[in-house]
Amino acid sequence: MMTDTRRASAAAEPETAAPDIAAPDPAVRAGGGEAADAAAVLAREAADLRDKLLRTLAEMENLRRRTEREVAESRIYAITSFARDILAVADNMARAQQTLRAELKEKADPSVKALLEGVELTERELLKVLEKHGVRKFEPQREKFDPNLHQAMYEVLDPSLPPGTVAQVVQAGYMIGDRMLRPALVAVAKNGPRAAPDPTANDNADPPGSDPVGDI
Repeated sequence: MMTDTRRASAAAEPETAAPDIAAPDPAVRAGGGEAADAAAVLAREAADLRDKLLRTLAEMENLRRRTEREVAESRIYAITSFARDILAVADNMARAQQTLRAELKEKADPSVKALLEGVELTERELLKVLEKHGVRKFEPQREKFDPNLHQAMYEVLDPSLPPGTVAQVVQAGYMIGDRMLRPALVAVAKNGPRAAPDPTANDNADPPGSDPVGDI
């Protein structure tokens, strides 16, 4: 009897339903998507601003370097016109020394020797001052002719030099910095010694005096 009563009581009690898992609210899902989109937009804007900043810094660095280079070049090449005028003085001093040969200088009077020594000293000091300001003298004697640095005045027959070699410097050249201030006036050697023939060049050639055998 007792067992039946308990069973009846259990049957009379309502069954407890399992808790339902609520589905996400559509409004909540929409809000999360908008936040993600906003974060993506902010990330793109930050990347764009960073790229613009890096480009601006690079342009400023290039401008700084270019300005420094232009200032340095202007400091070096500002005296170009003045240096060209001074070269005429240096040329006259060189010509004055070339008019007298070494033996004549030895036989000259002490006063003439003193004058020539003064001219030589003045020329050396002038060249030192020019070099101090970036002007350098060059005399390409026995060097290969370079049309970028030399101006050919005439050709000379000199078997001791290969063709295309500077045989004589008529007038010295000058550089200012890395630029040409005045080319050197030179005489170029021609008809110099030819290169020795290569003994292996005619290994397959027919011996002298022999006629090639033609097809029969």
